[in-house]
Formats: sequence, structure tokens, C-alpha cells
Amino acid sequence: MVLESKELIEISGGGIKYGVVAFIGGVLTFLIGMVDGYLRPLTCNK
Repeated sequence: MVLESKELIEISGGGIKYGVVAFIGGVLTFLIGMVDGYLRPLTCNK
């Protein structure tokens, strides 16, 4: 199967879009965890 240049341009991947969403979700989770740890620190009860 041989694709023409117009067909090659129309091919869309999708890996980058989901990678960006996962990265933003990871950063938000990290920041929420930092704020939660600062506002409600847990102590060791030993």
C-alpha cells in the first residue's frame, strides 16, 4: 500500500494529546497533594 503525501498529512496520531492530558493530571495531583500535606500534616504516633 502506497500513500500519497496528501494522505500522509491527514493521518492523525493521538499519543501526544493523551500524553499532555496525563502530564497535566499528574502535575495537578502532585500540587493538590502538596497543599493537602501543608494544610493537614500527618504526624507519627509512636
